[in-house]
Amino acid sequence: MKILMSAYACEPNRGSEEGVGWNIVVQAAKQHEVWVLTRTFYRSAIEAELEKQHLSNLHFIYFDPFNWSSDWRDTQGPVQFHYYLWQIQAYFVGRSLHQQVDFDLIQHVTYGKYWSPSFLSLLPAPFIWGPIGGGDAAPKPFWKDFSFRGKLYETVRSLAQGLGALDPFTQMTARRSQFTLAATHGTAERAHKLGSHTVKVISQVGLSDQEIQLLQNLDIAEQPVVRFVSIGRLLHWKGFHLGLRAFAQANIPNAEYWFFGDGAEKSRLEALAASLGIESKVRFWGRMARESMFTQLEQCHVLVHPSLHEAGGFVCAEMMAAGRPVICLDLGGPAIQVTEATGMKIPAHDPDQTVQDMAEAMQRLAIDSDLRLRLGKAAQQRVKDTFRWDAVGQTFAHIYEQVM
Repeated sequence: MKILMSAYACEPNRGSEEGVGWNIVVQAAKQHEVWVLTRTFYRSAIEAELEKQHLSNLHFIYFDPFNWSSDWRDTQGPVQFHYYLWQIQAYFVGRSLHQQVDFDLIQHVTYGKYWSPSFLSLLPAPFIWGPIGGGDAAPKPFWKDFSFRGKLYETVRSLAQGLGALDPFTQMTARRSQFTLAATHGTAERAHKLGSHTVKVISQVGLSDQEIQLLQNLDIAEQPVVRFVSIGRLLHWKGFHLGLRAFAQANIPNAEYWFFGDGAEKSRLEALAASLGIESKVRFWGRMARESMFTQLEQCHVLVHPSLHEAGGFVCAEMMAAGRPVICLDLGGPAIQVTEATGMKIPAHDPDQTVQDMAEAMQRLAIDSDLRLRLGKAAQQRVKDTFRWDAVGQTFAHIYEQVM
């Protein structure tokens, strides 16, 4: 087939949205001829990778509205505005291409948000929307622990979701999609309400064979100290304050809690650890090069990922590939990745209940090394079966067949 893909974020050898964009278009190009609309910002990295891989079925069209090709990724307002303008321009670029190529299928890949439209849905060809996310929110009982900045962020995000869902172009995108791929169950519910007819929940997370092999080769230190670890930006919605409270409540002898990452909540988390009397057992490593972090991860045994709203959660799949069990909340993307056979999903009704349940999970995993090993092996197998990019590519291939 001839497929047109919209990938606002698309960059090889990256995680997050950029990695999702790149790997989905590469997988599609293994069986079909693919044209990709993306940003000029990614051109040098993409062309360097194309020289290595020689993907003859993959064609990239680069553009930015008003030639604004800056790196907007670490912003909120500017990147959203830029993205909306880019989507409008994508329609005109896509329409011109469609007149020349006559596409069999069109897919919007990244950014994946249920509350923002894809104008490519107006083109006269079957349209797939997603994978999309953005439909999850931090449960209201958890807001009481947020800083003013965190509460403001959640309020603005909620308003943006509501206004975006009212956008007639967003509703048009939902109605015109023959298949909507939702990264979480919360997003699936919102897509149905917008008018999407056929919605499938599918994780947007994937790992390459090279990444899986590298992670599988990480040793697990045999030592009396059990180390819990959290990885990611230190932001309020990551829920790391819940992890600290649970670790203090668990009161496990010979246990430590390590953090890799940096962010606005670092000082609050450090102060919380001190107030809980566990600062001697908690270590904040800050941001670290990937290779260096992997060396440190060999000393860690369990991932704690208490994110309150997240469509992806690549770190869960990565640590599962490394044979580590995961403690996460039964929310968003991590709840799709983690099963009872690979970790422990904690219900998130209110902070006190969540902390109590997390503390009990930490105690169980700290005491029972055989349980850690059993969950870790099952996690590695689940990643091979479900989250290898080649497996993800096969899933998308079946969806394309259904749409056609």
